[in-house]
Amino acid sequence: MADTALDTTAPRSSGTAIPDEIARFTAMADAWWDPTGKFRPLHQINPVRVQFIRTNVCRHFDLDKNTDLPFKGLNILDVGCGGGLLSEPMARLGANMTSIDAGEKNVEIAKIHAEQSGLDIAYRNVLPEDLAKEGKRFDVVLNMEVIEHVSDPQLFMAASTSVLKENGCMALSTMNRNFKSLLLGKFAAEYVLRWLPAGTHDWKKFLKPSELARLVRPHGLEFTDLQGMVYSPFRDEWSLSKSDLDVNYLAFAEKP
Repeated sequence: MADTALDTTAPRSSGTAIPDEIARFTAMADAWWDPTGKFRPLHQINPVRVQFIRTNVCRHFDLDKNTDLPFKGLNILDVGCGGGLLSEPMARLGANMTSIDAGEKNVEIAKIHAEQSGLDIAYRNVLPEDLAKEGKRFDVVLNMEVIEHVSDPQLFMAASTSVLKENGCMALSTMNRNFKSLLLGKFAAEYVLRWLPAGTHDWKKFLKPSELARLVRPHGLEFTDLQGMVYSPFRDEWSLSKSDLDVNYLAFAEKP
């Protein structure tokens, strides 16, 4: 699943973005907010992602996760925000949101939807390395379903971590690389169930949890939570799992 969306209109720096990936996701940009359309899987996993982020961010900053606005005062960066499916719930939890995407069309769609929803979100058509050059710093960085679509994961992670404040934290999600993820996350999702357009993912770019951990560790971050996102066909819903990381998984990284 991809929460990033890219287009053939070049962003302000070529950096870690891949033109073919940009074009692929931007071609679907008009469908971002259709819960039954091409981004239906993202709509379905969104509550699970929000739950994971809310729990861990509140624990990290010692906040009350049961209040209406637990993220009030926090500056959060959503990398590869697409149409804003995750940015908007974060803003509703009180966060000061900056949301970036390499696809200009997606950013414009996200802006329009946020305005219609009465939300103040700073959407920008830039890459994380651009923000790093500007000296921007955030309390939380969200890297959700994006690292498997970049050209250089090490460079991408270096840029994403460089914009974290000293006591910052990062939430990540991607897909594991094994036979089960090839079968379910690639072939079943794209060619059998048609959850995603064919060619959305390159299985070879999926990352094992150990590989993702090695990407964040040089930047002073360690995983403090690791959970899978598991689909139940009987209930037609997703849930968190501490034991099943075989296909989709979430990670939370903090500075020790």
